[in-house]
Amino acid sequence: MTGESAAGLSGRELACMRGGRTVFAKLDFGFAPGELVVLRGPNGAGKSSLLRVLAGLVAPAEGTLAWHGADIADDPAGHRARLQYVGHLDALKANLTAREHLRFHAALREVGARDGEAHHIAHALDVFGLAKLADRPARFLSQGQKRRVALARLCVAPAALWLLDEPTNGLDTEGVACLAAAIADKREGGGIVVAATHLDFPGSQARTLTLSPSQ
Repeated sequence: MTGESAAGLSGRELACMRGGRTVFAKLDFGFAPGELVVLRGPNGAGKSSLLRVLAGLVAPAEGTLAWHGADIADDPAGHRARLQYVGHLDALKANLTAREHLRFHAALREVGARDGEAHHIAHALDVFGLAKLADRPARFLSQGQKRRVALARLCVAPAALWLLDEPTNGLDTEGVACLAAAIADKREGGGIVVAATHLDFPGSQARTLTLSPSQ
């Protein structure tokens, strides 16, 4: 998959190594504003590794990763500020409520009262159907409800790029619908969403990037 325009997120000749093994190599792509890109492939094909490279958590072994044509290696802090990454783990504290988790995340992203922190948190809770559970400690939430709290962080702070690793894990049909609606809203606003998932989001028109295990 290649992109003709420099707009958005692009990779050229990307390669990733883990434990001395090549996970993927010579990977080219271009993800444009407003796109949903679904990563497909069997276990071990490198979907999670690619997301970590896109997030700047792992440096590519070879190749370049660019945002609107500018190499992200030249401004890694700026790249981190423009993205939200949700991995396999929900990373919730048992004694904190859903609202407190979102407030903490807002603080990490430097979203304060003057930035509409309370509005963003209320919106995030509403989008993921958590308003009635907002003040319940995480230890009393089901696995699917915890996943919703983790995903609700996406809506707390502005970000041009969402990177989602198996975001539907633990979600019921309603939870998947909530996530699909959030993704649709993000795309409408020109955001880019890259997700590793085995599901098709309701109503979405996604591009697919299929990875194959390296030999």
